[in-house]
Amino acid sequence: MIGRLTGTLVEKTPPTVCVDVNGVGYEIDVPMSTLYTLPETGARVSLHTHLAVREDAHVLYGFATADERAAFRQLIKVTGIGARTALAVLSGLSVADLAQAVTLQETGRLTRVPGIGKKTAERLLLELRGKLGADLGAAPHAVPDGQADILNALLALGYSERESQAAVKTLPAGVGVSDGIRQALKTLVR
Repeated sequence: MIGRLTGTLVEKTPPTVCVDVNGVGYEIDVPMSTLYTLPETGARVSLHTHLAVREDAHVLYGFATADERAAFRQLIKVTGIGARTALAVLSGLSVADLAQAVTLQETGRLTRVPGIGKKTAERLLLELRGKLGADLGAAPHAVPDGQADILNALLALGYSERESQAAVKTLPAGVGVSDGIRQALKTLVR
């Protein structure tokens, strides 16, 4: 398995880059988030990689961080999600945003990614639950599990994500779901 490549960035043709490592040019498919962080051609670059061996090809996927690669590996384990779709998800969402969407079970965030419909988003949230989180760049403003239900209830009632998160932050730690919803609604009505 090729886990990391360091060499000279020879070419950028989205979504593929070419990295020259001691005279051998490796074509590597990267998410747009990684492509934007790469230096100009001719500069040294180091990428975390994942090698996919298929019947008809060996394909290298590259990532700026180990967290991106780990998220990619979790995504391709989901039924019906291939490498191209996983790259699209990582191009549309940061690892922290993806982890937060999974933690809060937010299908809306995932359906904004081109190629991800409602059913695919629901499958991703179901199969990734508990697999993405604190270990993969969870957002610092992610809410604890009990408060996620309160947040989802507020979102279902039509409040915006920003309003809902602000209301949930005002709640005392360890509040029950029903009490939390009541208190959050009182905060939102003011």
